[in-house]
Amino acid sequence: MIAKDLNPPSRFILDLSFSELDLVLREWGEPPYRTEQIWRGIYQQLWTLPDQFTTLPKSLRQKLGEAFTFRYLKPVTLLRSSDGNTTKTLFQLPDGLAIEAVLMRYERRNTLCISTQVGCAMGCVFCATGQMGFKRHLSPGEIVEQVLYYARLLRQENEEVTNIVVMGMGEPFHNYDATMKAIDILNHPLGMNLGARRFTISTVGLVPAIRRFAAEKRQVNLAISLHATRDELRNSLLPINRKYPIQDLLAACRDYVAQTGRRITFEWALIQGVNDSVETARELATLLKGLLCHVNVIPLNPTHRYSGTGSTRERANAFKAELERHGIPCTVRIRRGIDIQAGCGQLATLHNSNS
Repeated sequence: MIAKDLNPPSRFILDLSFSELDLVLREWGEPPYRTEQIWRGIYQQLWTLPDQFTTLPKSLRQKLGEAFTFRYLKPVTLLRSSDGNTTKTLFQLPDGLAIEAVLMRYERRNTLCISTQVGCAMGCVFCATGQMGFKRHLSPGEIVEQVLYYARLLRQENEEVTNIVVMGMGEPFHNYDATMKAIDILNHPLGMNLGARRFTISTVGLVPAIRRFAAEKRQVNLAISLHATRDELRNSLLPINRKYPIQDLLAACRDYVAQTGRRITFEWALIQGVNDSVETARELATLLKGLLCHVNVIPLNPTHRYSGTGSTRERANAFKAELERHGIPCTVRIRRGIDIQAGCGQLATLHNSNS
């Protein structure tokens, strides 16, 4: 059981953009260069206590400590996969709720899978987060702090964060403003300076948000959880399809590519005997014909409340081969962190039911 924090925290400094922090410091009568000093301290030095900011006068450090909280997330448990390549952390939030985030180590990159909500309102039947329901949105700072936590962990090994997938708990486009603000903070050139193309946002297909995202012409990568070629099946797997059916979703995707010139990734959880046939692959190739895209297929990861099972490697390879025969690029992704429930669709915080 995770205990609730009875004392609401002071303002969270990680919620502030560079310009918002600058405004606060100007109101305090501080010179402009103080903003950059603090920003670099947080996002380059990875400091978490005002006293660590030794470049600042003691009076300013004290004022920062009184006005702001520097850490919201409290690591509760840390699990490592048996192969050592995946690490999952459960974080307690100030209100007693909790989230999970994952670090996946590859040969040349360290990828984080971060959360944007506590739970999720989308209700996708095979997703553990969807099965737990929606609790609340995360603030920009609560999204950012997941990255800073793992950046500190990696720095101890002379490593750094290279890529971020916004595919953890929650639907990022349901919490659009906070998600984009968090990315902008992490992208800021005077801070972590993580390039926009190092981020990938995954959505179940909130069409108005996809159109908004396209209009903003960001360099952030876009991934769509598709999983079915026909509305009847997609309705049963992803309830949001009843509001935004496949043809509407694909129309928004085509407009996105036309406006941005950027490739879309379609994610496909292969469920044995449900959506993994060669015929389904052929239908998918027809749907995506002429669209600048790539398909990521991954055998479904098990969750407690869904009886479907992941496809065999043979069926996955046959699905991939059929797509490629029709000119659709496809990758069969390696399942990671299954032994610690850290794979795609497996993140959930059972502790929330007791909080």
